Amino acid sequence: MSKTVQIAGLEVELVRKAIRTLRVTVYPPHGRVRVAAPLRLPEANIHEFVAARRAWIEKHRARFATQTPAAELTYSSGETHYYRGHPYQLRVHAAESRARVLLQEDGILDLYAPASSTAAERQQVLTAWYRARLKEQIPALLARWEPVVGARAAAWGIKQMRTRWGTCNTRAQRIWLSLELIKKPQECLEYVLVHELTHLHERLHNARFWGLMDQFMPEWRQYKARLNQAAPGVQQPTGADAD
Repeated sequence: MSKTVQIAGLEVELVRKAIRTLRVTVYPPHGRVRVAAPLRLPEANIHEFVAARRAWIEKHRARFATQTPAAELTYSSGETHYYRGHPYQLRVHAAESRARVLLQEDGILDLYAPASSTAAERQQVLTAWYRARLKEQIPALLARWEPVVGARAAAWGIKQMRTRWGTCNTRAQRIWLSLELIKKPQECLEYVLVHELTHLHERLHNARFWGLMDQFMPEWRQYKARLNQAAPGVQQPTGADAD
């Protein structure tokens, strides 16, 4: 159930869903504002929520207005693709056997695919390789950081995300990490992991949450800034969320 309403001088898409908390998202390139709200929450509460976040909304609208659209990738030889924060030159080979990706020490990423493969098919091959590499890293990082944070994730997963680097379902104690994190430096991945584990102590981004982040990972601000630095071939979140 969706409708357009005026709130605090903003045109807002209001969506009612079977959720527990309010969420506002700002989407590029024009700063479209969308609010997801619990089914029976009074509209006055929604207006108050959006009005309180007006400055945050305007900040992200201004940021999107200055962004240059990323060049479309064709997954062809010569393109730059990132892995763990480092740029690699893609080299595409015609392959008669199974499609695969090999990481070379000389800054080359070899992608083997049928000669007739499309850009979308080559993207699938590289995406599957990225997913496998990220999946390999998470168990060791959880083993390192869960004792530091003093919280354990009951389950975790990897998926493509449009507006976030990670999410945490505090009731299920389950965390999700963005697949794009495999392209970022290691400390950025660890920052997001610690961030989501910290939500198992505190659901909201309030003073208590950031105080816990200071305790668990004192350098988190530096890592967050590096995480949000755009790089060619890396899909930054295409919107901004606040709860």
